[in-house]
Amino acid sequence: MIIGVMGPEGSYSEKAAKLWTAKYDLCSAEFRYFADIEDTLLAAVQGKSDLSVIPVENSIEGSVGITLDLLLEKDVKMVGEVVVKIEHCLLAKGRLDEIRIILSHPQGLAQCRHFLKKHFPGTELRSTGSTSHAARLAGEFEEMAAIASPEAAECYKLNTLLSNIQDQKENYTRFIVLKAGEKDPNAGEKDPFKQASFSTCKNSPFKTSLIVYLQKDRPGALYEILGAFAKRKINLTKIESRPSKKELGDYYFYIDFEGHSSDALIKDALEDIKVKVDTLKVLGSYPAFKK
Repeated sequence: MIIGVMGPEGSYSEKAAKLWTAKYDLCSAEFRYFADIEDTLLAAVQGKSDLSVIPVENSIEGSVGITLDLLLEKDVKMVGEVVVKIEHCLLAKGRLDEIRIILSHPQGLAQCRHFLKKHFPGTELRSTGSTSHAARLAGEFEEMAAIASPEAAECYKLNTLLSNIQDQKENYTRFIVLKAGEKDPNAGEKDPFKQASFSTCKNSPFKTSLIVYLQKDRPGALYEILGAFAKRKINLTKIESRPSKKELGDYYFYIDFEGHSSDALIKDALEDIKVKVDTLKVLGSYPAFKK
């Protein structure tokens, strides 16, 4: 099995993939590295990987917009999730007083915004495709530093100048595990992931994720959708709007809730919702992450 992750080595995406594969006894999986979130997701769609692991939300900065957009645009299914504690460090080849440029993924820079403003007000900030890419670049130039993980420091033989520099010490990112959508209704029978892992989590609680689009907003439209869950006592774990990019004030809604789409109660709720919306895209049901 090939798992697509954001590269190069030492990324938080790789860390998430390692945690997830260890949980489901998929330690023989091979990791393949891609430049950014989009390339990593497309790897699964295009058959370059069997599964791909990408970030979807962070406890400080909220949802990752490009991930939400790609979930809508591409034919993928969510099969898992994993939450990783983020511990940003300032890494460099040289000394603290030599730093002229600080590199990181946009989320890494955003999660350390106040720290950077206070301690490096005049320093140039540059975005990279991943935190590990920033660390690799920092290893080539003494005037560059990277915001990345402790694992990246070890991987690229960098000095850890400062640890835990994120603005909130409790910093977590939720990653999702994706595969290509199944056009063949019998494809699941041949799916090596299902054979390898779902047999180990039959008794685990499940979550389901979906996207809905109302098309024509009207009073009570969203209330009707939420009511379909409420009257069946289905617990929502997340609801978020995302611009449709068609016109101002027009949104898609992303909803996560407890339960599996094969459950009779969930099936009933989805049938109820289907007639109330223009678009209903079920992204998948998967074992809920447990610490």
